Amino acid sequence: MCQPVPVRYLITGATGFVGGALTRLLRAEGHSVVALVRDTHHARSLKDSGVTLRTGDITDVASVREALLGVDGVFHVAGWFKVGVRDTAPGWQVNVEGTRNVLAAAIEAGTPRLVYTSTLAVNSDTAGETVDETYEFSGTHLTAYDASKAAAHELVRQTSPEQLQVVTVMPGGIYGPGDTGQIGALMAQVADGRRVVATAGPTMCQAHVDDIARGHLLAMERGTPGESYMLAGPQTGLGDLLDLVAAIARTRRPVRVPSPVVSSVAVVTGGLGRVIRLPPTYSAESLRVASASYLGSPAKAERELGWSARSLRQGVAETVVALRRRSPSNRAAPP
Repeated sequence: MCQPVPVRYLITGATGFVGGALTRLLRAEGHSVVALVRDTHHARSLKDSGVTLRTGDITDVASVREALLGVDGVFHVAGWFKVGVRDTAPGWQVNVEGTRNVLAAAIEAGTPRLVYTSTLAVNSDTAGETVDETYEFSGTHLTAYDASKAAAHELVRQTSPEQLQVVTVMPGGIYGPGDTGQIGALMAQVADGRRVVATAGPTMCQAHVDDIARGHLLAMERGTPGESYMLAGPQTGLGDLLDLVAAIARTRRPVRVPSPVVSSVAVVTGGLGRVIRLPPTYSAESLRVASASYLGSPAKAERELGWSARSLRQGVAETVVALRRRSPSNRAAPP
């Protein structure tokens, strides 16, 4: 079997959840990696793994230009993700203007190829329908994250292959060891035996982070420039996902908040949130998301990239094992 030819890649967002998994994969495949990071001290583990660090930020186009020197391809993974916060300006600055800077710098540098990390959230709530890459959302996005990523997605879509060969990947929900987001925290708490309160939704396509990383590399190697690929894992609601964690870890299941209660609270907090500052968990925006579905089809990625996502049971079981390794205090509750 032919071994892959080592390539030098630049990654934005290498210190993040997906970017970190992608960096580990690329290094395991024998590729050279350059990471654009804001804080080299925070990225010490990347340097220890053989990654070349370049200080900079995607909001600073000059630093992006410098980091692009001598690379064969770019993975633009960096992004802003927050739900329920009042100040959303950083989201537009990072997700939209940052993407604009990366595209402009890559075109100027003559970079051969770029993979952009979009999201199924550009379609916002699909109302239970499973859509594909031909779907065009019309309406008001549920969150500032959805809206800013949709604007960035459109910037990338308007980039012609003659200017830059861009392939877009669209993950849905992403779970796995090292997830510091809200869902990752809930999974860790359930695996640790703590009783959590959770909504039934949102309903999402959940894929293990290592499968998402593999999808990025496949998109770089096999994707058609100008095309998008949904990296959509198995569909599940948040409540069912946490129930599965509890079943595998043999811990207590979460307490479910009924959907009608969520909808009623969302209406109340929608007005209240304009008067007082609410915690992100109880903001109208986050509660709207809890009742939504973000569903997409992996058929195109499976067909054209050869991508697949492991089963939810397998991925969650592997995640529970990893969480227990990191948390020695974790003990299984009686069945």
